[in-house]
Amino acid sequence: MKNDHSAPAEAGQQADGRAGFNRMRSKLSFERMVDLAAGMGLENPLFACHDQAAKATTLINGKEYINFSTYDYLDINAHPEITAAVAETAARFGTSAGASRLVGGERPPHRELERAFAELYDVEDAIVYVSGHATNVSTLGFMYGARDAIFHDGLAHNSLVQGARLSGATRYSYEHNDCDALEEMLKAHRAQHKYAIIVTEGLFSMDGNIPDLPRIIELKKKYDCMLLVDEAHSLGVLGKTGRGAREYFGIDPTDVDMWMSTLSKSMCGCGGFIAGRADLVRFLKYGSPGFVFSVGMPPVIATACHKALDIMLREPERVHRLQAISQYFLHYAQSKGLDTGAAQGYAVLPVIVGDSMVSGFLSQALFKRGIYVMPISFPAVKEGTARLRFFISASHTEEHVRTAVDAVVEELPKAKALVAEFQAAHGAGN
Repeated sequence: MKNDHSAPAEAGQQADGRAGFNRMRSKLSFERMVDLAAGMGLENPLFACHDQAAKATTLINGKEYINFSTYDYLDINAHPEITAAVAETAARFGTSAGASRLVGGERPPHRELERAFAELYDVEDAIVYVSGHATNVSTLGFMYGARDAIFHDGLAHNSLVQGARLSGATRYSYEHNDCDALEEMLKAHRAQHKYAIIVTEGLFSMDGNIPDLPRIIELKKKYDCMLLVDEAHSLGVLGKTGRGAREYFGIDPTDVDMWMSTLSKSMCGCGGFIAGRADLVRFLKYGSPGFVFSVGMPPVIATACHKALDIMLREPERVHRLQAISQYFLHYAQSKGLDTGAAQGYAVLPVIVGDSMVSGFLSQALFKRGIYVMPISFPAVKEGTARLRFFISASHTEEHVRTAVDAVVEELPKAKALVAEFQAAHGAGN
């Protein structure tokens, strides 16, 4: 007997199936906060349409803002050498790779970029994916399975966590930056699994702090694990010449099995890469779904990233400026009594305010004052640790920093008062 699909929906549900969507939508507390803020005359900075390349300042609807929401750490995006090289590449190869590189072939910019990253890390080879997020998801999801273990930092990026989940491996999350906790987990669980990998970041994207990579390398050797270091926010940021955590710590690059980074930050493009041994890279090129079943990176993007890398290495003063202004931000914010958490003063600088609604109202108040910085709240960070996350660029000035920090100091009490008023009127639990 066929099921009767004409029966009325249960109470509280929509017959067309929208109930599930409504339940999902109810989780978007930030959207509700935006609606509330609009009624208070505050503008919504989300999905703002910029009129030009986003540098230290940006134009939105013709108005200039000090911009702390750009990944352009080294002030290289829109560099004339890059735009000229991209135009030449587009004229020759067009704007698309045309197909998966495995079946549709490659273009010289692909191979040149991979060779450049292998040389940067002094390893044998590299593979470039068309998406940074997919680089982690597809690499971990493909390389590990049900008999394996993935040990990752508690604040690992979403792409790393999703890759671990996709793999089917047993996932162990250790307390953020706590190598003692990691060793306890390895001691208790490593022997139960065939293969294992430790996953960390070179510079953590939410807190702006650096892991104890030499200690992690010791643990990976002691407990027979592989090691992946995600350098999305440390490439171009750490080290005297921007070579990342390897240069910062002065470690043997072959002690890390997979050097990963996105290409959307210091490299001014899009995508990601894994650099390591030649046999590992070959294994990924012939099997990793995010590479095999995805169109290849557009040659113009490969050219842009390669040129950005050349500029970074040729002009280390960009790295020095970034590090200097980042340290200035950290110390100035701390001198004003702001909570910068565990940040060490390298490109990513959080100002922790605690309450998610406070972070949203504060961001919107700053937007009204011509400062563009985004709030970060749960689930991206733990409950009670909502923050504004400032991305620093080599093109930011001390005046930019003082203007922004002073505005935070002035607006934070007002944002807290707005939230307290709202909670008093609607109940603290709502």
